[in-house]
Amino acid sequence: MSLRTRISGLSPDASEAFKTIASASPNNKAAGGAQHLAGQFLTIKTQIQNAILAETDNPDTLKPSDLMDRILALVEANGSISPMEKDTLARSLVNEIVGFGPIQTFLEDEEISEIMINAYNKIYVERSGRIILTEAAFRDEAHFRTVLDKMLRNSGRHVDESSPMVDARLPDGSRLNAILRPLAVSGDSVTIRKFSKDPFVLSQLVEMGTLSSEMAKFLQAAVQGKLNVVVSGGTGSGKTTSLNALSAFIPPTERIITIEDAAELQLQQEHKITLETRPANIEKRGAITVRDLVRNALRMRPDRIIVGEVRGGEALDMLQAMNTGHEGSLTTVHANTPRDCLSRLETMVLMAGVELPLQAIRSQIASAVDIIVQQSRLLDGSRRIICITEVVGMESGTITTQDLFVFEQVGIDENGRVRGQYRGNGIRPKNADRLRANGIDLPGALFGMDP
Repeated sequence: MSLRTRISGLSPDASEAFKTIASASPNNKAAGGAQHLAGQFLTIKTQIQNAILAETDNPDTLKPSDLMDRILALVEANGSISPMEKDTLARSLVNEIVGFGPIQTFLEDEEISEIMINAYNKIYVERSGRIILTEAAFRDEAHFRTVLDKMLRNSGRHVDESSPMVDARLPDGSRLNAILRPLAVSGDSVTIRKFSKDPFVLSQLVEMGTLSSEMAKFLQAAVQGKLNVVVSGGTGSGKTTSLNALSAFIPPTERIITIEDAAELQLQQEHKITLETRPANIEKRGAITVRDLVRNALRMRPDRIIVGEVRGGEALDMLQAMNTGHEGSLTTVHANTPRDCLSRLETMVLMAGVELPLQAIRSQIASAVDIIVQQSRLLDGSRRIICITEVVGMESGTITTQDLFVFEQVGIDENGRVRGQYRGNGIRPKNADRLRANGIDLPGALFGMDP
């Protein structure tokens, strides 16, 4: 039976709903029965969706454009609905069947970097650094949970009352975190961090004002010269974006192992292996942690190890890798300043459960970490690298550092944008000789040194 034939079998009530929606005046829609009309619209939508599903065993294999054509054919079979409502209904159905319901349009919008669902009827997005409450909403909590289960399906992960928190990856590479009732008191909550389909390169970040061209040249040299780099910053400051951009300078001949909770790095090299953690099953067994993967990566003959984020005892294994022939490794750490980053690394090494004196831990960090790239999200929503700090060594039991580049904020303009400038501190890096040994000679003027 054709789709057009199936749609002609709509119930009298549903057919009447088409006429009601089409004929209702704006005043009637606003004043009385908006919820009733929405219910009638949902009835039609459900019957059309059932017709599509009956016609096609696996609608997920259909291209959205083909599905849109089929749905429009169904809607066109009844001429009593307005063209605008036909388009709205058709797009809604496409999003429901091959997408993720009311948030699908946000996932497709390249200007949106984050989607925050506080409850089924409260959906916020971040656009150009600004957080906006949208008009989109799920029908109810059951609809929200159904879409969430669909989002998790491809990742092989699950979430329910017995395991109410989950990190996962969507098919487009976006990172998803979900937390359910009763932990989320106001209702099930989902946060989706989107990533550009084409990862930013460092030159683009310079154009966006994230860093200066001099800083970019130094960071390129640092990666090519096999310095160990830690990207530090707060939540949403752009650490992963910067890490992706830096990884582009790793030579294609080197073997790269990436380790993440939910794979989101977008390395362009061919010679790479992506490792992803695994949560415990419903019996609380079988979990594979970042630390397990770091230890295993050391047996895989890596030239470079990239850990998406160090947040626990794996910091010790990462530092040992950096100190034992895996120079040029990269990672990120949640911290607000370079000094906080070093303190966080100390704390995380202690979390490994190995009894080491603080002096030994600091010595490990000082010899392993070469460069700290400090990233920040400013008041206007822009992301900037506010300083590039070099770890110099140890002095009187304290790790010593020096800032090679800094961003100096000078105020806020009339449009609310942060004003400032980047400058080099006129200091030649301690690692300049090491870079030169690798064939990279950086002029002193790059760091603001006098000729």
